[in-house]
Amino acid sequence: MKFVDEATIRVEAGHGGAGALSFRREKFVPLGGPDGGDGGHGGSVYLVGRGGLNTLSDFRHTRVFRARAGERGGGSNRTGASADDLEIAVPLGTLVRDVDTEELIGEITRDGEQLLVAHGGKGGFGNTRFKSSVNRAPRKTTSGLPGESRELALELQVLADVGLLGLPNAGKSTFLRAVSDARPKVADYPFTTLHPHLGVVRVGPERSFVVADIPGLIEGAADGAGLGSQFLRHLSRTRILLHLVDIAPLDPDEDPVKAARAIAAELRKFSPALAKRERWLVLNKVDLLAPPERAHRVTNIVRRLRWTKPVYQISAATGEGCQKLSADLMMRLQALAKDKEIRP
Repeated sequence: MKFVDEATIRVEAGHGGAGALSFRREKFVPLGGPDGGDGGHGGSVYLVGRGGLNTLSDFRHTRVFRARAGERGGGSNRTGASADDLEIAVPLGTLVRDVDTEELIGEITRDGEQLLVAHGGKGGFGNTRFKSSVNRAPRKTTSGLPGESRELALELQVLADVGLLGLPNAGKSTFLRAVSDARPKVADYPFTTLHPHLGVVRVGPERSFVVADIPGLIEGAADGAGLGSQFLRHLSRTRILLHLVDIAPLDPDEDPVKAARAIAAELRKFSPALAKRERWLVLNKVDLLAPPERAHRVTNIVRRLRWTKPVYQISAATGEGCQKLSADLMMRLQALAKDKEIRP
């Protein structure tokens, strides 16, 4: 299924049913009064989170959603039936904005979470409502109120604990395959990843976290170059960023330090808040270097970057270092979660 992370839809809540104009007509009751019932309420429109969805592609073809109107009132003070609410399933991580006002209506992050996006109209009053001591036979009724209508912009931001950063062919997809059951495409040419992939990394019983792999970034990505700019938003919900750097590029003129700095610059241009997110340096493809050369390159890269945060040496292709990295990530994520619970 094609990955779609933006969609525009129109939602229309149901109109309320009209009130009834009716008078009692019963045997032996010659002066029967008004008995017109109220109309039913129109259906409202809700967006509902569904954990099994991971794309907004269903909205490519169906863009208008209408709830049913309430029924008219009836005689004998019968109230018209209210219409059922309309529920629209969306993937977790969906942000909802009003197209006209650009107001952020809400976001859906939990399975089964509901977000009201259009109120149904109230039912109209039957003529019974207008009976009084001076007007015993009112012929007045009201129509039901119209339901809300809105143009909504849906934007999907995938939910993940850890996000992968790096140039094309840095080994992000290979790493995701090594630590999870996800099977993104892997090839020896750039931009094999065309849309985000999620993988669940299981470290032990009831100990797991979610990793997001986005298309590789290139210099100028924040300005629209390459594929990464449209997917950088998916990293906004992550708690830790893994910055994968190819320590042994095929082109000897390619500088891993320059590549790392280019990615950091694109992050700052795209979102200063995202650039401040906790980021770990992961030097990939160490299996391609002899131990002495590996040690020399690692030391050189760390020194030139002036890196004081965590540094890991891995080979996503062979699995070397991946288990240790996953375990440390799990411990750090648990610490962050605990710290969040303690804070007032």
